[in-house]
Amino acid sequence: MKLKTTAGLALASFGLTVGAMAADIRIDGFPDYDSQLNRILPAFEASTGHKVSQLMNNHGDHHNKIATNLATGQGAGDVVLIDVGFVGSFVDQGGFVDLTDRFAPHASNYAEYAVLQGRGGDGRQYAVPVDLGPGVIYYRRDYMEDMGYNLDEVMASWDSYIAYGKELKEKHGVLLIGNAAAIAAAYINFNVEPGNGLYFDADGNSMVTSPRFVRAFELAKQVRDAGLDGNISEWTEDWYEGFKNGTFATQMSGAWLLGHLQNWMAPDTAGMWGVSHLPGGIYGSWGGSFLGIPRQSSNPDAAWALIEHMISADNQLAGFQNIAAFPAHTGTYSDSSFDEPIDFLRGQQARQMFAEIAENVTPVAPHRGDLIAQSLVIQTALEQVLNDGVPVMTALRTAEAQIRRRVR
Repeated sequence: MKLKTTAGLALASFGLTVGAMAADIRIDGFPDYDSQLNRILPAFEASTGHKVSQLMNNHGDHHNKIATNLATGQGAGDVVLIDVGFVGSFVDQGGFVDLTDRFAPHASNYAEYAVLQGRGGDGRQYAVPVDLGPGVIYYRRDYMEDMGYNLDEVMASWDSYIAYGKELKEKHGVLLIGNAAAIAAAYINFNVEPGNGLYFDADGNSMVTSPRFVRAFELAKQVRDAGLDGNISEWTEDWYEGFKNGTFATQMSGAWLLGHLQNWMAPDTAGMWGVSHLPGGIYGSWGGSFLGIPRQSSNPDAAWALIEHMISADNQLAGFQNIAAFPAHTGTYSDSSFDEPIDFLRGQQARQMFAEIAENVTPVAPHRGDLIAQSLVIQTALEQVLNDGVPVMTALRTAEAQIRRRVR
């Protein structure tokens, strides 16, 4: 498939001219999206006359800044990059431009579940998907096939996955995963009942004491109690060292982890890794990013032109190559690059699997209380269960009571 979407065509579709709307605009984001922007902005600036500046902060500071900007009505960039975990909360604050009509001609080209994630409770489109996180599990091939284990049998279910971990620990002294909390997160994120959100049902009621959460916590507790994880916090030096040294055998993540592994986290482990569907063959999303225009922007037309440039098929493919940002534009999946073997994964043609997952994820409706619920469930209740011995139902009921008080 030959893809030819240019900034010039995008501008023409809105009847705009370079001279009429040239403006200085700013995009706020987090690394390493700056690596992608540095490659694609020169063409945009040359075609439109707009000058684009960037304000990059680390992931946490960036989203804290947006929250402050929305609350105060000032200080935000003309375009902001938003991690999917923040979309529900941010959109429902009401601080973003309604992009429904502008995005409508493009929407059918993007993964349906991600399009829905960018909508507010009123059904309007306030954020546009720019990359996706098909949920997968990365595994060490030297601890799997090279040791005689069958990948399909190991990933057949959560029970078989944990049984594999026990053999690894007993026979080879290798941990199954860096932190058991990732197992609970995966189970919660990838087993959502149709029509429900992650933490709330369709009527806005908390679901955190439902069987999905109980099972997720029990799986993680089983792994912790058996000594199959290292209780290693993610995105720390110890976690990076674990990838480099082969301390643990698997890691659940979005497909995007491949870019981090091969580019800076553990490049010397090329050929030792493979990637698979999650245990039980479930489909789900683990991460992803969106673009929005804060209503406080003084240049919303130029800001939209930049968004169109960033989500064009050509630049989606460029992002895939530059920073392993998996395209939200499903029309790119027929590009020949999706059939290429990946050396880091010992020649595995993994991109078609990523695409197949992205096209089969069931939409999960965001809720304005998602961030609060995530903090109370994953960061507090789960830690109490894994580290302090608090019974699963006690921790979940406490979390639910707190959610009811804080999300009204």
